[in-house]
Amino acid sequence: MKSRSESLIRLKKFQVDEKRRQVTQIEMMIADFERMAAELDQQIEIEQQKTGISDIAHFAYSTFAKAAIARRDNLLASANDMKGNLEAAQDALAEAVEDLKKVELLDQREHGRETAAEAKSEQAEYDEIGRLRHIRR
Repeated sequence: MKSRSESLIRLKKFQVDEKRRQVTQIEMMIADFERMAAELDQQIEIEQQKTGISDIAHFAYSTFAKAAIARRDNLLASANDMKGNLEAAQDALAEAVEDLKKVELLDQREHGRETAAEAKSEQAEYDEIGRLRHIRR
C-alpha cells in the first residue's frame, strides 16, 4: 500500500514539474516575442529618422520599415495568442498542484492511521506484559 501511494505521489510531482516547465517555456516565448518586437520598433524608428519620413501612407516611405512593421505586428499577435495558452497552462498547473496536495493529504492520513494502529498494538503488548507481571507477584 505504501509503495503504491509513494509512486502515485511521485507521478503527481512529475506532472506538476512538467506543467511548471510548460508555463515557464510559454513565458519565455512571450518574452522573446516582445523583445524581438521592441528591437523591430527601434529599427523602424532609426529607418524613419534616416529617411525623414514617418508617415506610413507617404509614397516614399521605406519598404524596409513597412516590412519591419508587419513583422512586429505578427510578433505581437503571436505574443497575445501565447498569453491565452499561458493562462490555460497556468490553470493546468494549478489543477495538477491541487491533485498532488490531495494525494499527499490522503497519504498523510493513511500514514497517521498506520502509526495509530502500531501505537495501539504496542500499547496492547505493554498492557499484556504489565498484566503478566501483576499476576506473577
